Amino acid sequence: MAGSDADSAGSARRSGGARRPGSHGGVGSQADPRCPEEALSTAEARGEGPALPAWMRLYFYGMHGVALDVLVTSARGFARSPDPRMLGFSSPYRCLLHSLAHLALERLYLQRPRGPSALAFDFLLFPSAHVGLHTLAGGALRLVPGRGGAPGPLDLALDLALHYGLALYHCRVFLKRFLRLRYRGHRRPRAQPMPSDSGRRRPPRGPSGPGGAPNQGLPDLLRFLFFGMHGFLDEIFFTFFFNVLGTGGRAGASGHTSLWSFFMYGSCSFVVEKLYFHLHHGRGWGAWRRVPLYVVFIYAWELCWGLGLRAWGACSWDYSHYPLNFLGLITLMYLPGWIFLSLYQDLLSNVLGQVQYVPAK
Repeated sequence: MAGSDADSAGSARRSGGARRPGSHGGVGSQADPRCPEEALSTAEARGEGPALPAWMRLYFYGMHGVALDVLVTSARGFARSPDPRMLGFSSPYRCLLHSLAHLALERLYLQRPRGPSALAFDFLLFPSAHVGLHTLAGGALRLVPGRGGAPGPLDLALDLALHYGLALYHCRVFLKRFLRLRYRGHRRPRAQPMPSDSGRRRPPRGPSGPGGAPNQGLPDLLRFLFFGMHGFLDEIFFTFFFNVLGTGGRAGASGHTSLWSFFMYGSCSFVVEKLYFHLHHGRGWGAWRRVPLYVVFIYAWELCWGLGLRAWGACSWDYSHYPLNFLGLITLMYLPGWIFLSLYQDLLSNVLGQVQYVPAK
């Protein structure tokens, strides 16, 4: 799955079926386990364990905002001119603004009252703050050189309706569930396993016992959704910088991806993570024994998806102009990147294993 190649943006590659989000090991950002529990909101029960660290929430909010950008722009583009590639657009600027705006909206949401006044909060106060923040963000984006001019009255009215709908979604669906994620933090490293009688090292122990996979934290469905959204983020960032370099450093360029990337990245990363659990925790394989298997699987996955999408005219990338390509769907030019992203996948899986969803009682 490397690359989203839009006609208008030139060739670009997919930035990471195995790439994973901003988990850089989580060091320095752990919530203190001695701190008291945080309430999810004044209208909801308390979760078990500390809330996600601020850096992790910012990362989630930025990634989620980019995913919504892609969905909205893809739907608008398809309505204007049906294209089976389902291209959507966003940028690192928008990712940063989404992170900051939704962290501020989270603080407001945590003051959500109980009882009848909650309806006024959900349908009036929170949407007003949401629309106001995004209007300011839109104005800030128009200051970036190369961005489009001010929208017309009809576009403003449509954007207002859209942001009101998104505000209801954030308040009544997304935040209500997202703030039930809890962070267990990093446990002390276990003692180095002693050699067995045969002189060979035992596989790493997981919480489920010798050779068992670790407690995976989030349910599989949430992990798949997370990986799919992060696939959008990967491609938006890569194609943004690719387009900036290709347009002589024009800062107003945007990144692009395809709605199909959600399913490609989500499924590929989900399988690669299962390989990690089995090979590392089950068989004790080191990173450089696992990575070749990851890379072979990623290339095979990209090729299969590319062949299927090309048959329907929906393939958004073409590597025919790159050396060492096969059918224009995969290329060895990206091998170093896949190796790096495969290692990053393992780091991500370790961090996601510390995140737990606490259902409402």
